[in-house]
Amino acid sequence: MIVADGVPLMRKAFQPHQNGKAGVPLADAGAEGGEQEAASALFAGAMGAYKNPGSHRTVDFDDPLEAAEVIQFADLLLRQVERAKRRQDAVTT
Repeated sequence: MIVADGVPLMRKAFQPHQNGKAGVPLADAGAEGGEQEAASALFAGAMGAYKNPGSHRTVDFDDPLEAAEVIQFADLLLRQVERAKRRQDAVTT
């Protein structure tokens, strides 16, 4: 088993539905293909831009407003994950 982390993990977690093949539960089957791909890119980009740098070096947030905005962005992404969970729960119940 290959374990993915960081950007590859987000790409796997949000793999779109394509060519009649089912995507993963975090991909919104009701969204257009481009929207699904954009969600995958958004999460992968967030991981690459905000999570990964702190894993490899010290990152100083010297602007409290910027730090707060990163937290708000993470909250927005978490809401999308929660929405995907509700979609999945609706399918399985």
